[in-house]
Amino acid sequence: MADAPTSPGQGSSGHDGPELHVALLGYGKGGEVFHAPLIDAVPGLRLSAVVTGSPERARAARERYPGITVHPTAADLWANAGHYEIAVVSTPNDTHAPLARAALEAGMAVVVDKPFALTARQARELTDLADELGHVLTVYQNRRWDADFLTLWQLIEEGSLGRVHRFESRFERWRPVPKGTWRETGDADAGAGLLYDLGPHLIDQAVNLFGPVATVYAEIGALRPGVRADDDVFLALRHVRGTRSHLWMSALSARNGPRFRVLGDQAAFTSFGLDGQEARLTAGERPDAADWGVVPEGRWGMLGEGGRSTPVPSARGAYPEFYAGVRDAVGEGEPLPVDPHEVIHGLEVIEAARRSARTASVVRLPES
Repeated sequence: MADAPTSPGQGSSGHDGPELHVALLGYGKGGEVFHAPLIDAVPGLRLSAVVTGSPERARAARERYPGITVHPTAADLWANAGHYEIAVVSTPNDTHAPLARAALEAGMAVVVDKPFALTARQARELTDLADELGHVLTVYQNRRWDADFLTLWQLIEEGSLGRVHRFESRFERWRPVPKGTWRETGDADAGAGLLYDLGPHLIDQAVNLFGPVATVYAEIGALRPGVRADDDVFLALRHVRGTRSHLWMSALSARNGPRFRVLGDQAAFTSFGLDGQEARLTAGERPDAADWGVVPEGRWGMLGEGGRSTPVPSARGAYPEFYAGVRDAVGEGEPLPVDPHEVIHGLEVIEAARRSARTASVVRLPES
C-alpha cells in the first residue's frame, strides 16, 4: 500500500500563513461542485478568479462568490497570472494537459482534475516540466478521501481481512436516457466515456491499496442508443503482489452491486452506496460544516466471515483535506496531497485497458 491519505483530524484545520489566491479554469459541474466550494472553505486559500466564456456560468460564480474576477479566456488569465499563486484546471479532458502546461509556464502551481492527461506520455512531460520549473503540480484524486475508502484502508492496515486476494469496486448508475454531454457524445480519443471519467478513481484506489498492476483485461462498450463513448466498462487487474482487482463502471445498471466487496483469507468487507460528500456538494452545502463527511450508522460497511458479520464504524469523508494539502505544499513546501508520479501508472492502466478491449486479450504492463 502507498502512504495513506490524510484522514480527518490529521490535516490543518486552521492556517497562519499568507493567503494564496486561486484561479479556477472551468465552471461546469466539476468547477462549480467539486472545486470552488472546497477551495472557498479551506483556510489560507481564496477563490479569486474563475475562467469561463459562458455568461450564465460567470453570473453563477459571481452570485455565489461576490468579488470574484471572471476571465473570459485562459489567455486573459495568463496575462494576469501574477495575481494568482494556484491554477486549478477543471475543463474538458482533452484540454487538461495543454492548460496545465500553460499554467506552469505562466508561473503558477497547478491542480489538474482527473484524468491528469489523456496519455501517460503527456503526464510524464507535465511532471518533468513542473520539476524543471520548480512548481507544484498535483492531481485531484478526491476519492482517496471517500469515507468508505478510508475505512477500508484502515481495515487492511490493521490486518482485519488477512491477506486480500480479491478487490471488487463499482461506480454504477442507472441512466438509460443519455444526457447528451461531451462525456457521452465525444470520442474516447478526446477523453470522453466512463473509462476516462470514472476509471481514474477506481484504478487509483486499487493501486493505492494493492500496488502496481502487472496485467490488464478489459471489456468496454457503448450500450445506449446515440452514445459514442463507452458507458459500460469492466476491468480485471492483476497486481504485481498478487491481488486481483475487478472494477466495474456503468451508466446502464438497473440494479447496482456493492460499492466494495473485498475478500481476504480471514474476513470480507462489503459496503453499498456512494460517499455522501458529492451529494452534499451538489446540493450546495458548505464542506466546512461540523458534520461534514459523517456517515450515518445505517450506511456503515460490514465486516465478517461465513454467516457472521458486524457493522464497521465509518471513517469521516474528507475532501477538504486535498485542498488543505495543496495549500501546505504551495505555501509551506509540504509533501503533495497526490504525487503525480502515482497517477501516471493509472494512465498506463487505462491505455492498456483500451488495447485489451480492442484485441480481446490480456495486456501485460512493462515492469517499472
